[in-house]
Amino acid sequence: MREHYDFSKMKGKKNPYIKYLKQPITLRLDRDSVDYFKSLAEESGIPYQTLINLYLRDCAMSERKLNMTWQ
Repeated sequence: MREHYDFSKMKGKKNPYIKYLKQPITLRLDRDSVDYFKSLAEESGIPYQTLINLYLRDCAMSERKLNMTWQ
């Protein structure tokens, strides 16, 4: 390998996969929900954050709406 590379003449390109990257957010979940997904993660071997993401993606893809009634 060379000791020095000249990158000054390179033209920058946008990442074509940027729309597939995940966006970091802060999400406050109750302890029971997190424990549930962590137990599923132990059973399946998939990280719990991935399981939460897959579940939310499934809800979004099927356009599932929350049906709540207040008593």
